[in-house]
Order: sequence, then structure tokens, then C-alpha cells
Amino acid sequence: MLKDVFGQAMEAMRHNGRRTVITIVGMAWGIATVVLLLAYGAGFGRAIETIFMQFGTNMIGVFPGRTSEQAGGSKAGVQVRLTLEDMERIQETIPGIIHTAPDVGKTVTVESDRRSENWNVDGITPELQSILKKEVSTGRLLTQADVDQRAHVVVIGSQAKTMLFSGMNAIGQPVRLNGISFEVVGVLAAKMQEGDDDINRGLFIPFSTMTDIKDTHYLDGIWMSYNGDHKTVENAIRKMLGESHGFRPSDRNAIYVANIMEQLAQFRIVSLGLQVLLLFIGALTLGIAGIGLMNIMLVSVQQRTREIGVEKALGARRRHILLQFLSEALVISGVGGFGGILLAYIVSFSVGRITFYSALATGGEAADIQLLISPHIVLVASITLIVVGTISGMVPAIQASKLDPIEALRYE
Repeated sequence: MLKDVFGQAMEAMRHNGRRTVITIVGMAWGIATVVLLLAYGAGFGRAIETIFMQFGTNMIGVFPGRTSEQAGGSKAGVQVRLTLEDMERIQETIPGIIHTAPDVGKTVTVESDRRSENWNVDGITPELQSILKKEVSTGRLLTQADVDQRAHVVVIGSQAKTMLFSGMNAIGQPVRLNGISFEVVGVLAAKMQEGDDDINRGLFIPFSTMTDIKDTHYLDGIWMSYNGDHKTVENAIRKMLGESHGFRPSDRNAIYVANIMEQLAQFRIVSLGLQVLLLFIGALTLGIAGIGLMNIMLVSVQQRTREIGVEKALGARRRHILLQFLSEALVISGVGGFGGILLAYIVSFSVGRITFYSALATGGEAADIQLLISPHIVLVASITLIVVGTISGMVPAIQASKLDPIEALRYE
């Protein structure tokens, strides 16, 4: 039964070859548009994820501010100062915290035998290197032994190495920070850097050695990695520090919390919205192709009116006629869909990488947009194609099935 119906559908398509080919091309173009737009949306989302992943995601930074709300007997405008005791309380009392690390920085004169610059130097512990995903291209990172021994060693950024030592090997070379000699033990791998951002010009020395340059009693910030819900961890931090320093947890100016996962979640919402918009645009394009298919099928019904009358006179039921024309529409949609998906793959491989973050940041090629067609995208596009093809074919098929056999036989 079904074999005969599809056979009739294929025969009708061959009989009107040119019309069928044009319709198939329209459907292929529509489905290719859907796939490529979804691939672009997915590529945009992956690019955003890549930008955040270079710094790490499950981490939170806390930085001191000034109160803007009265709390207890304290007036607004009180400076909040963070200490190592605050860091220890966070580590001990807040569930989900994995590592905590202090950060104290100062802009100093950095000198080598070739050049002198004013750059920021941070006193850190080894845990901060793990939290911020710092990796070396040559040499090594700071160790706990460096902290325990108050070693005068420094790890420098890739751009700092280029500016201080040009093409020379920097490992083992001396640099002077505020006139104090330090030995370079590591050069960090380059990260994506926007404009005048100094992310690759940073210098890092052991936290204990930082006392030679700046008083480290009060911290510039506390970084931590964690497991669990980012909002729960942030709220717990605000509550604990509020109780310790006498400010309300709701006072957003008392401390600034850099919640990376919250920022990433906001970008994910934007990315999801973009993908939905692109799917809607692609579906409209495919819908236009579907209207073309519907029009062609309506013409086919009109041209084959006598044929339908003969089939009904020979005993064909309404459902047989309906299935015959619907199957023809679905076959056209299926062939066009296969060709459109194949075209989308060809275009995605041909286009390759689309400039995105590399236009803003040095070394940002990894965060450019790539048209990656996933099985999920193909599935969504196929479902959209089936819906459009069914709707486009159903209207002409219903019209054909309702024809009166006597009137159909009289049709000239």
C-alpha cells in the first residue's frame, strides 16, 4: 500500500521534473539557512564560553569597598578592610570553598638591563595560580617553598618578558622591582588581551616577599574556588563578612564580589536568546520555501483533477488521495532537506573561522566564531523541516481528497 503510494508520488515528481527541482532547491536553501543560523548561534555561545574559560569559571573574587548603608551604630561611608583572618574564616566556615588565596598588588618600577617600566606587581600564594588558571610557557610557577623561604623570585607575563628581554631567554635573569633584585623563574603563557589591558604584563612574587614592597596586613582582594551554586556561595560570603565588619549583606558597595559564574550565566541567557532569534529567522526562511511547496502542490492538484476522479471512481478512498499528495510533498521536503544539510556542511567547512573576539583582543583567535554543526542542530532543523513540509503538503492533500469524483471526471 505505502509502497504504491510513494511510487505514484515519485512518478508524479518525475513527470514534472523542472518544477520539482526548483521546489527542492527552495527547500534545500531554507533548511541550509536554518542549520547555518543555528550553527552561528552555537558558535557564538562557544566563543563566550572560551573567553571565560581562560580565566576559570567556578571562582569568586572579593574586594574591599566602602559602606553605603547604615548598620547598627555605624554610619555609611566606612572603609572595609580585608585581612588574612577574613580569608581563613571564609575557608573554614563557608561550605563548598575549595581554595582561598590573598592578593596584594602595587604599581612599581620594573627594571631589567634593557628597559624600565611602571607595572603592577602582585604578591600571591600558589593557590591563586590554580584558581586563576595560570600556566607557564617556560620555567615554573611559584611554589609553597618560595612563600615559606620569602624567596626573591618572580613569574612574569608573556608581554612583560618581550618588553623586558626581547627575544632573549628570561629564565634566570634578574629584574629589579622597586630597586630590589628578583630572579625570573617563569614566563606565563599568553592570554587573550584586549587593547591596553595589562593581563600579559603582570608580575607575580611570593605573598611573603611582598612585604619588601608593600604592607600586606590589609589585602587588596581574596580569590576562591568552590563547588556548588554560585549565588549561594556569594550570599554566604556577604553574610559572613557583613557580620565580621559590621555592614549589611545587602550593601553592594561595602564589598565588590566578582562572581564569574553569574556573569557567565548572564551571557548564556544572551546566547540562548540569540539562538532562539536565529531559529525563528531560519524558520521564517524555511516557511517561505514551504509556501512555494504548497503553491506547487496546489497547481499539481488542479492539473491532476481528472486523475483524482479516475482513482476515486476505481475505489480510492479519501485517505488514499490524502496520503498520495502528502507523501509527494514530504518526499520533496526530504530530498531538499538532505541537500540543504549537505550544503550547510560544505559552507561551514569553507567559511571556517569567523572573526569575533580576535578583532578586539590579541591572541583571541580561539574565541572566534566557528560554524560547528552538531547532531542537536541537525535534529532541530529536521524537526522544523518535517513540520513545515507536513503543513505545506497537508493543505493541497486535503483539497485533493475532498474532490467530488463526478465533478473531477468532468474537469477539462
